[in-house]
Order: sequence, then structure tokens, then C-alpha cells
Amino acid sequence: MASSRDRIWQGWGAGARYSAVASCIHQNFKRQRMILDHIDHAHFYSALGGRLAEAIHCVRTTDFSRTAPGRYEVDGENLFFMVNEYATKNQQDCELEGHRQYIDLQFMIAGSELIGYAALRNQPASVISEPEEDCWFYQGESSLFLLEEGMFAIFFPADLHMPCVRARYEWVKKVVVKIRV
Repeated sequence: MASSRDRIWQGWGAGARYSAVASCIHQNFKRQRMILDHIDHAHFYSALGGRLAEAIHCVRTTDFSRTAPGRYEVDGENLFFMVNEYATKNQQDCELEGHRQYIDLQFMIAGSELIGYAALRNQPASVISEPEEDCWFYQGESSLFLLEEGMFAIFFPADLHMPCVRARYEWVKKVVVKIRV
């Protein structure tokens, strides 16, 4: 038997469902919190507009399985992506990082990895920085989540992330889209 929540959800039309999701996404974006989802749901996030919508469209419509590793420009330094292939590493060999000028959209093409996440406001000051690369490194605690094939994560400047962490030894192929804020 369906719960009352399920009956309410089923009673909504597709437009209402989309509006509710878009409203939640918009609130999430205003607060600049990390987003984790499957590529099948990426179209909902196009409601955020601008370069982020363009990046989502790029990820949804490009066959990255046939794309060689390297850097590819979509709109110069405003929007570009890097296709990376690498072996995952032990957590102690990975670094918690943040960016000030770019949003990261990370999309797993093949394989899986753990990614650490922490809010910038909860971390001590950056210990090392590479400003020319828009990369600041932090030492602190993070929560781990699994990014599997077909999933994506969006990290805003208020989010710190630690990519490449091994859940099990695995070779991965991942796209990182850089979106200038």
C-alpha cells in the first residue's frame, strides 16, 4: 500500500514535480552546497542557468568514453573540462582542496572513487596554495562519499573536496568541468 507521501507525489503533475525539484535546487545553489546525483537527473540542474547549465549540457551530450585524456575548452577560461585517467590512491596520499574562482563539476565516466567533502567554513586556514591554478589545500576532517560510474558531483567555492580516494584499487576515467564563477 502506498504511503500518503507517495500518493501526494503521484498526484502531482510532471510540471509540479519539476517545479518542486527546481525550487530545491535553486535553494541549494543560493546556499552553495555540494550537489551529488546521477547523470540521468542532470537536466533538473539546468534550472540553475548560466555557465553551470552549459556545463551540464556538455556533460549530458558528450560521449566521454571516446574522449582522450586532456584539456578541452568550451568557452576559454570561463568553461573548460579535463578528461583524466588515473589509479585511485590511499586516503593519506590525497589532499583536501578548494577553489575560489571556479565551480567543479566532476563526472565519473568509468570506475568509482571515494571523495572527501567538507565545508570551507569548518576548516583551518589553507596550508599550501597554488593561486595560479586556483587551488588551495587544507588539512582537516572530511566526510567520504562514493562517486560511481554515471554519477556527478558539483563543488562550489564554499565546498572543499578530496578526490581520487581508493574504495578499492581501481583505474578510473573522470571528467572535471571548471566553471568560472
